Amino acid sequence: MKPKQHNAVNGTTYTISQLAREFGVTTRAIRFYENRGLLAPRREGQKRIYSRRDRTRLKLTLRGKRLGMTLAEIKEVFDLYDMAHGEERQLERYLEILQAKRAMLLQQRQDLEDALAELEESMGHCRGILEQKREREEQEHRASGQARI
Repeated sequence: MKPKQHNAVNGTTYTISQLAREFGVTTRAIRFYENRGLLAPRREGQKRIYSRRDRTRLKLTLRGKRLGMTLAEIKEVFDLYDMAHGEERQLERYLEILQAKRAMLLQQRQDLEDALAELEESMGHCRGILEQKREREEQEHRASGQARI
């Protein structure tokens, strides 16, 4: 993707289509994030012009979603960053959110491991029952064949 270049004051800009292609999302999703206050493109008539800041925010939004963050949590991090109190407060809150997500993912992993172990046990039990049934049927088949002789 080649971003449209503007002068040094405006910096690099992107169209909604460029961002959608780059990040593998729909233009509708990008507009949704804009409506949620996560992106703030400038307008030229009906056309949206996205800045490097918008691109970075979209990238962070998508990363946050992959980590299990809600859009409200992502917006909170952005808002904290934008506040005059600076980056430290944002990072502390982001760390809290990440720790909570990590704990949730670890619990989900444990739940999955437990569920897989139960499935394996059930599958083994079912295989055992099937094997016993087949052995009985084979024995009955042999016994019926010998009875005819």
